[in-house]
Amino acid sequence: MKRWKTVTALVLAAALPAAARTLGDARKAAWLSVAHPGLGEYYNAGWGDFFEHCPQRKFWLGLIPFYGWPGYLQVLSAVDAYHGRTTDNLQPVDGDR
Repeated sequence: MKRWKTVTALVLAAALPAAARTLGDARKAAWLSVAHPGLGEYYNAGWGDFFEHCPQRKFWLGLIPFYGWPGYLQVLSAVDAYHGRTTDNLQPVDGDR
């Protein structure tokens, strides 16, 4: 009987989808966005080509004092990066994703 429980647990564990991101990945992306808006989303997109993967508006507008860093875009970018978003939205997104 114990063997059936073990086999059942292994089958269920293999069948359930695994999380693509860990909490550590989410936190790292958020802290990168605190350093500069857009870097967390760039990290979530897998780095690569800067002009294809990095959100250009967030990154370049992040250079404007008190709007980009420190300011509104810094917080918006950190929240988006924490939730795994890679978009270049300049307004908050409703909902979890």
